[in-house]
Amino acid sequence: MDRSTVVRLTKQLNVTDLSGEKVMVDFESGKYFLIKGVGNDIWELIQNEITVGEIIDKLMSEYEVEEAVCEKSVYDFLDRLKELGFIG
Repeated sequence: MDRSTVVRLTKQLNVTDLSGEKVMVDFESGKYFLIKGVGNDIWELIQNEITVGEIIDKLMSEYEVEEAVCEKSVYDFLDRLKELGFIG
């Protein structure tokens, strides 16, 4: 995965917003997940096709964070979503 990689949701999850945190339920696997912090922002951004670079650029424009830190966080989060089969 690099900055030009297009992120697409491949699985629809039941998502509920609870006090600024997202609770996601994967009925297929019976598992649930909690997303908080900047993960919420990334989740909102990937509701439509978007490149990794666009995600990083958007977050860099909203938060005061070093680019290397932002990139690592985005890649880590997206890698985890990919492992779970949520994005392709």
